[in-house]
Amino acid sequence: MRLETLQQAMTGQGIDAWLVHDFRNANPTLARLLPPQKVGGGSAGSKRHLTRRALLWIPARGEPVVLAHGIDRSAFDGAVLASGESVKIEVYLTWQELRAWIGARVAGLGRKTGAGAGGGAGGGAGGGRVAMEYSPGGMLPVVGVVDAGSVEFVRSCGAEVVSSADLIQAAIAVWDERALESHLWASERVARVKDDAFALVRERLRSGAEVCEWDLCRFIRERFGEAGLEWPDGPIVAINGHGADPHFETTAACTAPIKPGDFILLDLWARRPGDEHIYSDITWVAFAAGPGSPRPSERHRRVFEAVRAARDAAVTLAQDRWRAKRPAQGWELDDAARDQIVRAGYGANIRHRTGHSLSPGPMVHGVGVNIDNLETHDTRALIPGVGFTVEPGAYLPDSADGPGFGVRLEINVHVDAVRGPTVTSCIQNEIVLA
Repeated sequence: MRLETLQQAMTGQGIDAWLVHDFRNANPTLARLLPPQKVGGGSAGSKRHLTRRALLWIPARGEPVVLAHGIDRSAFDGAVLASGESVKIEVYLTWQELRAWIGARVAGLGRKTGAGAGGGAGGGAGGGRVAMEYSPGGMLPVVGVVDAGSVEFVRSCGAEVVSSADLIQAAIAVWDERALESHLWASERVARVKDDAFALVRERLRSGAEVCEWDLCRFIRERFGEAGLEWPDGPIVAINGHGADPHFETTAACTAPIKPGDFILLDLWARRPGDEHIYSDITWVAFAAGPGSPRPSERHRRVFEAVRAARDAAVTLAQDRWRAKRPAQGWELDDAARDQIVRAGYGANIRHRTGHSLSPGPMVHGVGVNIDNLETHDTRALIPGVGFTVEPGAYLPDSADGPGFGVRLEINVHVDAVRGPTVTSCIQNEIVLA
């Protein structure tokens, strides 16, 4: 997002300045707004070496300014915003200078919200609404990364501190055209690898050859490499009771053979290499048929249908609200999905929220809106350009009815500026027979 557009968004939200406060790279927002530059053969986007506090001040009007400690000054050589605009670099030495710098900028906002406690620089007079990586009540931990003491000090200067959650989403989480193209590129390849994995199981079972979870995991990694994809970990290959653990880790030491009659959960994620690209992150389930062609049980089918209804309810609500020009918020989609699973009688088998953000950056889980009213209460809206997963699940333990298993049906959604929420990944509507 260009600086002018960001500042317009700040003004629209009644925010006078955005203060990005970082210590030793604890706040990833700084690097996303002000990417490290190429140094000595390194690549842009590599980690900036910071040993002291660093601040980025973006006013709703005027030039952004970085305050760096003298020791870390060289880490900001050539620094420009991610959108290409220049920033001014200033230097401090002492903690008193750092506090005076913050106090002077808060005071310069011009609004008087009253003196705060704590003896902030500038005599406690200041004003304005300052956004920081802070989450009221700790409701959005992905945003709330600035320590309480730093927030308290900015308040003591007379500012009203508000969350930067919506600014982060608009400035960092939105996809550009290149990101969308690379996501669709990755989605096509990840879907193909998924199909190849199920085909391998089918081939091995029909021929009587052995195949286990770890075999399938290695096969997927090999196919990812051949397709030019990168992946940080995984995938998850989990049969029966292993699939009842949403984050089961498939390893050579923890693997089980896949036999006819087993229920398989496959979760895989990968992207075109580079933090500017978006992961394709999908989960599918299958039933190992093999010789004799057994079929999924009624228990399998009931859970699958409940989870499919949950996924579809979330997508339908997102699209209906877009057409009504009232974009949904993350928590609303989570409620819509979970309600379907609860109604089907599997509420006790829910283990996680309905979805997570997909955005540029180093993590599979992005910094935009999550589809969540279970673990957090995410009130961020589905604004144009953001992406996210919809992945409801139900996880059943071993019981007298049969072995445990999990059903998670994960798809990816991008909010197109014209069409609204649009599914960008493959979508499963029937249990695969492997």
